[in-house]
Amino acid sequence: MSTARPPIATPLPSADAPSEAGTASAAGAPSVIATVSETGAPSGITAPRTAVAPPAASLPADGPVRRRRALDWRARFAILTLIWGFSFLFMKVGNEGFAPLQVSLGRLAFGAAVLITVLAVKRERLPRSPRTWGHLAVAALFLNALPFTLFAYSEMTIPSTLAGICNATSPLWGMVLSLVALSEDRPTRRRVAGLGLGFLGVLTVLGVWQGFPGTDPAGTAMALGASLSYPIGWIYLRRTLAHTEETHLSMTGAQLLLATAQLAVVNPLFTSFPTSFSLMPLLAVFALGALGTGVAFLMQYGLVAEVGPTTAQMVTYFVPVIATAAGATLLHEPLSWNTPVGAVIVVAGAALTQSRSRRADSGKD
Repeated sequence: MSTARPPIATPLPSADAPSEAGTASAAGAPSVIATVSETGAPSGITAPRTAVAPPAASLPADGPVRRRRALDWRARFAILTLIWGFSFLFMKVGNEGFAPLQVSLGRLAFGAAVLITVLAVKRERLPRSPRTWGHLAVAALFLNALPFTLFAYSEMTIPSTLAGICNATSPLWGMVLSLVALSEDRPTRRRVAGLGLGFLGVLTVLGVWQGFPGTDPAGTAMALGASLSYPIGWIYLRRTLAHTEETHLSMTGAQLLLATAQLAVVNPLFTSFPTSFSLMPLLAVFALGALGTGVAFLMQYGLVAEVGPTTAQMVTYFVPVIATAAGATLLHEPLSWNTPVGAVIVVAGAALTQSRSRRADSGKD
């Protein structure tokens, strides 16, 4: 869920936020691309247009599919929020027994295993087009391999609470990039205000007036870089595979396989094989991958299909809250007043960039 939008992208009928431009995370747009930000948590690229969701082709033209499920969507929404919110804690614990690159590789491998298993059960096939695989390889780098690794490395020197809050800046980066890369996006006053508010929140979290006390600049930069990587991947997918006929499950399964292969090649160059496997770090990596990257994506897709991307995207705004609470209570990470206050400001700014005024809806803003 970059955690989080955790992250994974698939073609949507609109985008990573509710509508047409797409995001997290985890998790991850025929007219838009949605994905799971760190945790796989969703984040958006344009005003009300963003959400971690399935390909447009998989959703009916007359609106989201509403099926009776054994578990109410609100309960699944809460579970998804918890899974993605705890992803940052899982990374911190995983780093205690493995190198950050190994944590990311394990996360991707377990996540890919879940989706490939579901593909096999549903008898769906992976994409066949070399062109599709080529574009997915680029998406796998920016939506999975790179941000997952940057977040894991960042948590070597910064608290998981700070990493979780940095992940919430993904919609802000997405808005900035979409204004440059997507000609249909307009810098409305509401979105610009949200952008400014969001980055004010980041400065509040870091305690800029105190000279960034107790904050590792390199670790913070890596966490922010991971959040920036997601919208780069979302925009790339939107511009290259927005109209693919492949299913969301097929695309995401292939994407995770490619990201796993990328890190499998890189790992031996920078790490040595672990001499021991501690139980808690191993369980943390398994939960990070199987739950935060595999199961969470499937749950997010189900929510989008049932209640629509706008409602499903709201999970993004609760992830920093869970990440902060988990880090402070279970890992006993220090928590000063400016951290939760700044987190609220960041989330408010991100939400504002994804909101749409009535005037904007009528084309007057």
